[in-house]
Amino acid sequence: MALPVNIDQLLNGTIVEWERLDFKQGWNPEDVMHSMCAFANDIHNWGGGYIIAGVAEENGRPVLPPVGLDVNAIDRIQKELVQLSILVQPTVNYVAEPVVYDGRHILVIWVPGGDNRPYKAPTSVGKEALKQGRRYYIRKGSVTCIADAEDERRLLTLTNKIPFDDRICHQAEMKDLSKLLIADFLQEVGSSHTEEDIVNMTMEQLGWDMQIIGGTSEYVKPKNIGILFFTKNPERFIPGARIEIVRFGKEASDVFEEKILHGPIHKQLAEALEYLKNQVVTEKVQKVAGEATAKRAFNYPYEALEEIVCNAVYHKSWDDRNPVEINIYEDRITVFNIEGPVPPLTNADMQKEHVICRNYRNRRIGDLLKELDLTEGRNTGFPKIYREVRRNGSPMPIFETDERNMHFMVTLPIHEMFLTEEGDVVEPVVEVGIEQLTERQYTILRLIGKSVAEGVVETAESMARKLKVSSRTVQRELSRLQKMKRLRRKGADSNGDWEVLGRM
Repeated sequence: MALPVNIDQLLNGTIVEWERLDFKQGWNPEDVMHSMCAFANDIHNWGGGYIIAGVAEENGRPVLPPVGLDVNAIDRIQKELVQLSILVQPTVNYVAEPVVYDGRHILVIWVPGGDNRPYKAPTSVGKEALKQGRRYYIRKGSVTCIADAEDERRLLTLTNKIPFDDRICHQAEMKDLSKLLIADFLQEVGSSHTEEDIVNMTMEQLGWDMQIIGGTSEYVKPKNIGILFFTKNPERFIPGARIEIVRFGKEASDVFEEKILHGPIHKQLAEALEYLKNQVVTEKVQKVAGEATAKRAFNYPYEALEEIVCNAVYHKSWDDRNPVEINIYEDRITVFNIEGPVPPLTNADMQKEHVICRNYRNRRIGDLLKELDLTEGRNTGFPKIYREVRRNGSPMPIFETDERNMHFMVTLPIHEMFLTEEGDVVEPVVEVGIEQLTERQYTILRLIGKSVAEGVVETAESMARKLKVSSRTVQRELSRLQKMKRLRRKGADSNGDWEVLGRM
């Protein structure tokens, strides 16, 4: 069985947070069993985690190249894994894949958050330990430990509380999943599944590999995560699985333009962001008397808007029939979804720039959006929104929920350069398009410009190391910059030198 994530990105921490990675220099069955139990308990609803045997760690980070495992022991280890998964009660579900990385053999074990929490494991693999009973194990940061009394109480409250996206969709059938959509997704995230693998695998094999199906051998059904991402029309099974964009005219006017998006939710999200970027976000240039430099601003900072909309999709309660709503008024944009933030967060917490929350409503949606580089899930959303708003000189965003946390709404006011002195909205004096560069794109252009000036070669891989992202992310940004006409090849498309276009 293959893992639904690229091994290189996994080891470099560009897809999965370090808290969800457990590195083992050698093979220690007891430690592995405890980590399997902890990831299955998934006390923070992160989506489980990965145990990587054959890789040493330092301060929670991998030491590369890996130490590796004895290739002759890997078959025995995989058989031992089966027994370890049974020692944990209820039995833990996992996917294991031997991998050759930098010429060394390692074993990657993916343990999804379990459906039957809480899970207990013996303190050791010896027979005497079984007589002493089992304990609850959880993850705290990058450490696996025995749950204390308070953590045990929390675990018990999670009993039978499987997040909606990880539940079985009983009204759907396996034939409702699209292998083409799955193949498209796996190719985009750089999975280890090859095109030939996907063609030769049955839908059931592919579904188990990706953990988008569930049930027993005689009753296999898609999970809601599979329906939301890999069904052509998720609303057949999950009403409200759509994004609605409404663009209003004058405040007193009844005229509005409505755009309703359907299909897999990550495709809806991409389409919504494309619409906002191309049809809503504009830049205004204003000459200032006596000054050589003109004032420039966007009506709405796209990076902040992108983060807000992505978070609305990530954190929506998808078992509610209301869609994600994006309302575009003359002087503001509001993004509305149901439900509100996960308790204990309150409306007062929403007014802070740094909001700490590790209990996520949709652990699997978050996983897949992170693989697509659309969300991070590291409490970076609020700081990023505020940073981009300040960078553009816009008014501060407004975050709201009600007393019962039943809804969540973000209001992004328009930049004051797009208002008259009386507060009316005006058209831009000079509109130069919507190609607002992100901080990452600026850095890439600066790195390329510097390399050209110094006569050295700057590759996607070298830029990825400097930016601490995957090379796939850099390649995607390079394609975007080419489409925005900020970058082009001097020579052949494949190996010509880069040329930066426009001013920085």
